[in-house]
Amino acid sequence: MKRDEFKGKFQTFDGEELVYRSWGPKKDSNSKKALIVLHRGHEHSGRVFEQIERVGADDFHAFSYDGRGHGENPGERGYAPSFSHMIKDLDSFVHFISKKHEIPVENIVVLANSVGAVITSAWVHDYAPRIRGMVLAAPAFKIKLYVPFAMAGLRILNFFKKKAFISSYVKSKFLTHDVEEQRKYDSDKLITPQIAVNILLGLFDTSKRVVEDAGAITTPTLVLSAEKDYVVDSKIQKFFYERLSSPLKRFVSLKGFYHGVLYEKNREEAFKECAEFIDDCFKVESTNNWKPVSHYTQKEYSDLMHKHTPVSRDVMYLMQRASMKTLGWMSEGMKVGMKHGFDSGLSLDHVYGNTAKGFSPVGKAIDYFYINAIGWRGIRQRKVHIQDSLNKAIDSLLEEGKSVRIMDIAAGPGRYLIEVAKRREREDIKVLVRDNTPANIEQGKKIASELHCENVDFEVASAFDKSTYKYEDFQPNIVVVSGLFELFEDNDLIQEAISAISETVASGGFVIYTGQPWHPQLELIANTLPNRDGNKWVMRRRTQLELDALFETHGIKKENMDIDEWGIFTVSTARPVLKKNVEAKAS
Repeated sequence: MKRDEFKGKFQTFDGEELVYRSWGPKKDSNSKKALIVLHRGHEHSGRVFEQIERVGADDFHAFSYDGRGHGENPGERGYAPSFSHMIKDLDSFVHFISKKHEIPVENIVVLANSVGAVITSAWVHDYAPRIRGMVLAAPAFKIKLYVPFAMAGLRILNFFKKKAFISSYVKSKFLTHDVEEQRKYDSDKLITPQIAVNILLGLFDTSKRVVEDAGAITTPTLVLSAEKDYVVDSKIQKFFYERLSSPLKRFVSLKGFYHGVLYEKNREEAFKECAEFIDDCFKVESTNNWKPVSHYTQKEYSDLMHKHTPVSRDVMYLMQRASMKTLGWMSEGMKVGMKHGFDSGLSLDHVYGNTAKGFSPVGKAIDYFYINAIGWRGIRQRKVHIQDSLNKAIDSLLEEGKSVRIMDIAAGPGRYLIEVAKRREREDIKVLVRDNTPANIEQGKKIASELHCENVDFEVASAFDKSTYKYEDFQPNIVVVSGLFELFEDNDLIQEAISAISETVASGGFVIYTGQPWHPQLELIANTLPNRDGNKWVMRRRTQLELDALFETHGIKKENMDIDEWGIFTVSTARPVLKKNVEAKAS
């Protein structure tokens, strides 16, 4: 039986339309299983049909799409605004086909090649989808750059030129031994050797953090590694594999294979491994039963709190603390942080302002570099994502004819809430800003007064005290938890707050929560910046899977998520499910 092919377009998260292809199953037309194939860099979805056929997933729907700047999509070849856009495109595509074809996400397997494999592994790491499994064919975690100092040169080029492009050095003869496949590659006019510099750098940076934090991944994974890969470093692939927490994982080194393992002369060997692995993935009862991995992030927290750093780094941190005490007062941001804690609402409010302030030009210069540290840039992007998520939730509720009642359980001064409330003050919206620190509440009132915002109320209250969530005349249908949980190590304490949220949020409402699945400066922050209590500011990061599972335990299920381009802060939009469904799941 021949597969029916369809070509169309889907709208990704930012409104861009991308070309995709779908193929019906060879047997069992009512099948609710799907195989998604991601092409490698430079290529397009028109070249993946043979891979679908050779995998032998006859009872699967099959899908593929052209990446941004690839294939039949418009735009400059090999370009996207950022590598994170490409990761979010995959998330959008999975949501699209899951909804359109009524295929549960847990019945989806992704087969991805080279750059597509990095996109897939980053998506699984960052977004924690409960897919059935992933096959990573020659993942491009580290591209071999044969020119000395090439990466440094690319960073300089990217800094001075907004859109810069380079051409790949890779020829078809380095991808496969199959002469016919070489000819097909060379004659395909939709294949482009061009790639944007920002995408190449994004690929490098994303790969580095995903490989280092592969322990966060529990998705069943097959890694196909080419023994004679002249394009990427296969040793990094093994390092990634060894760090995975997946209950089902395999690493297969394909002897004599070049980088294009799915187009190689002896590719039957690779596809045999794929078929067997996919069969084994579906022998697992349900991906919803996977337990998130938290032991290594808990150990990370404990080490940062109690373990001494090496002498060389300890001396460096000592010098930084000394310079902060002697010169830090000149920077407004550092002065606020030293007085109130760098994790305080007042400190974050200064970061949100994104304006360098200080005593003299020197103080302003210090403040400029301080507020532009990567973590603070991520915080500002988190604010953008929170406000975007808030506006979407508000629109949804207003379209249903409902009044909007928003509560943040620990908002600090709540600047992002006040700004949204002000912009939408003509609508039926009221906001309650809560925080346990009176100084934050006073600052919030000051902001509201400056903006002439009258639809916001304030309250000093603890996010972890259930009794403070009871209101006679205010039931929130949007509850926000922002930047709170990473301040606390204990999951039992976190679940107290989530339990209170689940009992408080109105039926059909929204819960917007932030996460911090990764951070490049945890050790630096822990050894240099004091928290609001004057102690070491040690953050307890949680994998996205762990965080989502904590909310799901209380019947709050994630529907959408955003993350900054550095992979540091997530903003999830979730909705409470019917209690009877939660009880059924628990039983």
